[in-house]
Amino acid sequence: MALLKIARMGHPVLTRPALPVEDPTAPEIRRLVADMAETMEDASGLGLAAPQVHVGLRLFVWRGGAGNILALINPEIEPVGEEMEEGWEGCLSIPGLRGAVPRAARIRFRGFDIEGRLMEGEAAGLAARVIQHETDHLDGVLYPMRMPDLSRFGFNEELHRAATQAARAANDQPPQEST
Repeated sequence: MALLKIARMGHPVLTRPALPVEDPTAPEIRRLVADMAETMEDASGLGLAAPQVHVGLRLFVWRGGAGNILALINPEIEPVGEEMEEGWEGCLSIPGLRGAVPRAARIRFRGFDIEGRLMEGEAAGLAARVIQHETDHLDGVLYPMRMPDLSRFGFNEELHRAATQAARAANDQPPQEST
């Protein structure tokens, strides 16, 4: 296994749609998935798509339930219902920054594992957010492109500082009198 170089925002591989994987069971795909899993672990990520490691193929790895690393090849996703949730996201290809991104609250997904078996299911919460984020990478979309409010996009340290100051200010306010 090997650590792979992660493409950063601005590299053209991140804005091109990825091509379908012809054979999910091919040895080179198995090797790529293993290297991607090791790279994601080393970078402390929750997910990593092939375009992020300069490979224009439709597959990603992510940390599933119980901390297992799973691969999803040629994924298809669709929202379940119309409920949206806004949540903070970061990206290994956009280091040091975070943004508030609206995503479908629940999704249905399907794709293949490295054994060529069909994987399908529903996801909500963080799992749904990660799967949508990684699938976006396969379509050439980075999370800032999904943000309707860029005032909620910034460097981790600045966002943390602002949140800390806001919390302190809220705690220092005298109690409101009720009428």
